[in-house]
Amino acid sequence: MDFPAGWYDDPNDLKGQRYWDGASWTEHRRPRPGPAEPTEPPVTERATAAPLVYPGAAPYQGPAFQPGHQPGAPQPGGPQQYGAPQHGAPQQYGAPQYGAGQPGMPPYQAGFGYAPQVPSTPDGVPLSGWWKRVGARILDGLIVMVVSLPFSGWFWYQYVLALTDYQRDVFDRAVAGESPAFETTLPWDVYQWILPIAGIALVINFAYEYFFLVRSGATPGKKAVGISVRLREVPGPPPGLAVAKRYGLYAGVSLLGAIPGIGTLFSMVGLLDVLWPLWDDKKQALHDKVGKTNVVLGPQPRR
Repeated sequence: MDFPAGWYDDPNDLKGQRYWDGASWTEHRRPRPGPAEPTEPPVTERATAAPLVYPGAAPYQGPAFQPGHQPGAPQPGGPQQYGAPQHGAPQQYGAPQYGAGQPGMPPYQAGFGYAPQVPSTPDGVPLSGWWKRVGARILDGLIVMVVSLPFSGWFWYQYVLALTDYQRDVFDRAVAGESPAFETTLPWDVYQWILPIAGIALVINFAYEYFFLVRSGATPGKKAVGISVRLREVPGPPPGLAVAKRYGLYAGVSLLGAIPGIGTLFSMVGLLDVLWPLWDDKKQALHDKVGKTNVVLGPQPRR
């Protein structure tokens, strides 16, 4: 039986919970919810007060309060007579004890009265770290580059020829003793091949992201590092409109970054988009905010 992603009792620490991402244990932990231990009742009330009983614990059957007992002295039998839970026996709370893969154990619901100690979505799913997102982006970029190469190979060939001619011209002028003019950009003969290369890559990248995110919430790169994309407020793979919005910002900034003159400015915006989750309280990049999405740990459940 496969358990859905959520908070479960930590098999290595009975006092805490650990997040199960649907396939394996993560490193996210938090205190295990449970009733607080009762305080000892006043001496004047012990003879008549009903014993405290916790869910799953048997009512107290020990000796009643003895008159003349000194305040603060322990009663015979220890804390059992007040129904207090015993250390090392969490079963008396009624909480199931289980580890990964044990069937028949109902999971705790995410949240359960405690705020997660790690950044999470409103329903308690931990958010992905920044390095996992960067690693997934690099892997996906390599896949898209290989897939798009048959479509953009001719343009790459023309770009290399134009760049080689430009460099040879600069060298020949230097040998002739001419002072080369100071240039901050490459000539248009070189740039004219960069734009179609970028356009082809963006179209293929969009089809790649849309296909995988709408179907399962994760591209192959994201699956490799154990993360996925979802709406911040709703679990499951994101809808197509959200995918198109988040990719629209990324594609627009990338395409404008290839234009001479203004490209440097938009390249800075693209870098800012990548770095934004490092200080954002919701761990969203700028394209996540446009699409109202979050990148979280673990796979997304099917709708």
